[in-house]
Amino acid sequence: MESSRHRSHNSFAIPATFLIAFVLTLLPMPDWTVWLRPAWILMVLIYWILMMPHRVNVGTAWIIGIFLDVSNGTLLGEHALALTICAYVVARMHSRMRMFSLLQQSLCVMFIVLLYQFILYCIQGFLGQLPSSWLFWLPPLTSFLLWPWLFSIMRVI
Repeated sequence: MESSRHRSHNSFAIPATFLIAFVLTLLPMPDWTVWLRPAWILMVLIYWILMMPHRVNVGTAWIIGIFLDVSNGTLLGEHALALTICAYVVARMHSRMRMFSLLQQSLCVMFIVLLYQFILYCIQGFLGQLPSSWLFWLPPLTSFLLWPWLFSIMRVI
């Protein structure tokens, strides 16, 4: 009975954390802070792949990416492709990343978010819609700074 309750708690926690990440991603922010927004959805995805790779995987990343594309009004598949590639990278190295200290994990998260941003940059460049500012590259830094906090909060959940 206890394991059944624990399993249903996990079943609720995963979608709930992704929903919160979507809200944080879509939350309006002042113009000067828009570039500082961390990659909330990607960080939650990374966390769940690290902790439960059998439940959250590349397929989950694709579905979440499609939802993100629709909610942002971007080219369908843009975020899905970027999240899927990042999820694959995390899934391949999840056993190593779990052994890392929080600082090392934060560095990995920063590079994964940088990969995510680079993929989006390439797609937007192909479409002729390159970002107008170098501030486009700040989310990896803010994600690096917030990863230890997010990781600690998610562990409690």
